[in-house]
Amino acid sequence: MQLSLRQLFLRHVAQTSPAPLALEIVKAEGIYLYGANGEKWMDLISGISVSNVGHRHPAVLEAIREQLEKYMHLMVYGEYIQSPQVALATRLSSLLPGLDNVYFVNSGTEAIEGSIKLARRATGRKKIYSFRDAYHGSTTGALSLMSNRYFTEPFQPLLPETHHLEPGDWNEIEKIDPETAAVFVEIVRGEAGAVPADPGYLKALRQRCSETGTLFIADEIQTGFGRTGPFLACQDAGIIPDVLVLAKGMGGGMPIGAFMSSTKLMRSLYDHPVLGHITTFGGHPVSCAAATAAFDVVQHLDTRKIVPELEQIVRERLKHPAILEVSGRGLLLSVRFPSEAFAQKVISGCIANGIITDWFLFAPDRLRICPPLTIRKDELEDACSLILKSVQAVYAAEQ
Repeated sequence: MQLSLRQLFLRHVAQTSPAPLALEIVKAEGIYLYGANGEKWMDLISGISVSNVGHRHPAVLEAIREQLEKYMHLMVYGEYIQSPQVALATRLSSLLPGLDNVYFVNSGTEAIEGSIKLARRATGRKKIYSFRDAYHGSTTGALSLMSNRYFTEPFQPLLPETHHLEPGDWNEIEKIDPETAAVFVEIVRGEAGAVPADPGYLKALRQRCSETGTLFIADEIQTGFGRTGPFLACQDAGIIPDVLVLAKGMGGGMPIGAFMSSTKLMRSLYDHPVLGHITTFGGHPVSCAAATAAFDVVQHLDTRKIVPELEQIVRERLKHPAILEVSGRGLLLSVRFPSEAFAQKVISGCIANGIITDWFLFAPDRLRICPPLTIRKDELEDACSLILKSVQAVYAAEQ
């Protein structure tokens, strides 16, 4: 008997949970995903903040086609002059003063790994701080920055001298000392349930890092490329990091990541030892071409204006006795319910009603709202109505 695609998926594609969504998607366009049996879902999570410009944006597709006609992979990263890499690096270097040197990688977690190496190599120090309930990736180094022992305990021992600060605790800032190599910071802690950091606290943290010679590393893997309104969330906070980490929305749907710093700092990776960080496929020319197109699309979207307007729609529309809170910034939002079980039922109801959403790793009682930045106001209003329909169905069943 011939196995179905679903059966082959479950048998041969390595699973990361006992209950994958297992939706068979045959097409994606704009803000919509289409199923094998005629289903149509509005994508309210953007592949977890990846499809900021929507699925298959025409400008991204055109850039990919043009690059495919020229060349694909040529050589390990950094050896050949490739115009897609140069064009993208030049644009990224215009974002923040002093951050004029870009190292391209394949994903956010690899960018975090490179940043860890850069911090230890450039400062000669070992100690690293991150924050409780922050998420920076799942490889061994990135996992060392995670505080949640449920996820880290099975993989011990992790990197030594990695420690965790309590978010917003001003007293703990003093723990950052002249022996600290770096502090990794999410401007909005994504997997904690889209929790923005207080700008005053961030400025105090930035000052302490400057006083102690510690690198302030801003993880904007989820918040970058217009997700919170400005091109980068740290721009609204008035913070210039020593190292900036990007990925997800950067590629317009293609895999790419990057960490950026000053030329002086980044040069610590090319001697003692030479090839201090190596990647084969990092900065793939097709991904770089797609990312440059996505960069231009986000800039032309005027996200500083439209994203706060879209955020306001969500906050105004999503009012219900079972909705305890809407938190976050821009279009990185979470909706908190009375319990994890309630949230899971709402998420299932949303999928049945044509809305793709999910929960947060460290806040399973919350529903994620993170649509493409290209979503229209009327589409977002429709999405809120369907979410409320799903909420009311669960609420009524539990009364």
